[in-house]
Amino acid sequence: MENTELKEVVRNKYSEIAIAADKSKGCGCGCSSDSSEYSDFSENYKKLDGYIAEADLGLGCGLPTEYAGIKEGDIVVDLGSGAGNDVFVARSLVSENGTVVGIDFTDAMLLKANKNLAKLNYRNVYFKLGDIENLPLQENFGDVVISNCVLNLVPDKQKAFQEIYRTLKPGGHFCVSDIVTSGELPQKIRDTAALYAGCISGALKQEEYIGIITDSGFKDIEIKKSRIINLPDELLKDYLSAGDIKEFRKNGSGIFSITVIGYKK
Repeated sequence: MENTELKEVVRNKYSEIAIAADKSKGCGCGCSSDSSEYSDFSENYKKLDGYIAEADLGLGCGLPTEYAGIKEGDIVVDLGSGAGNDVFVARSLVSENGTVVGIDFTDAMLLKANKNLAKLNYRNVYFKLGDIENLPLQENFGDVVISNCVLNLVPDKQKAFQEIYRTLKPGGHFCVSDIVTSGELPQKIRDTAALYAGCISGALKQEEYIGIITDSGFKDIEIKKSRIINLPDELLKDYLSAGDIKEFRKNGSGIFSITVIGYKK
C-alpha cells in the first residue's frame, strides 16, 4: 500500500473515532471493535494534573509527559494531539508562562480538541492542522516534543524524526510513547490496513526504530519504560487462522509499548 493510501486509512479511522467519541471509547491506539478491544495499550491519565476526561479517547500507549521533563515556561509540541489529552496535561506543566501546540492531520479531531479548549479558555494552547512528515512549524521552535502512539502510524518514520529534530531548539528534546516489535510479525498482520491504523502492522522492530532516531541526529537516546502488549486471540482470529495464531504465539514475536527520549545537541 502506498504512503498516501496509508495516511488516508489512518485519517478515516481517527475521524470515525472522533465523531463516535461521545458514544463510546476507542481502545488503545485507535483500534476499536465490537468483539475485541485490546485496552492494554492505553494507560490511566486520571491521576495527572491537567486531565480532561472529554479529551481522553483512550488512544495512547504510554504517558510521555511522565518522562518528558517539561518545565514551566517551555514551548511544547504534541504530535498527533487528537482531542487534546496530552496537550492539556502538558499545559499544566508549562503553566501560564509556556506554550503548548497540538498538531493533528484529522479535521474531526481538531474540531473536538478546539471544543475542549473553548471550555477551558486557555490562552497559551493552540491546535494546528499539519502532517508530521512536514510540520507547520519553523526551525528551532520548541523546547520539548511529545507524542503518544502516533509515530508508528506515519509511513515515513525517518522523515518524521527529521522533522522533530528540525523543529526542536538546540538543547531541546523529545519524549514519545510508541509501539515497537521484537521478532517477526506474521505477514498477514503486516498486510492488514486495519491493523496499521491500530498501531500494529505499522510498528517497526525496536532496534530499527531506535536506529532511525539515531540517524536523525539525536543523542543520549534512552528507553525510559517498556511494557509488553498482549494481543488477545479474539482480535487475532479476525486476521489469522488458528494455526497462524499458534505459530505467532510460539515464534517469540512480541509487541511492546516503549517510552523513549532523545536530545538535540
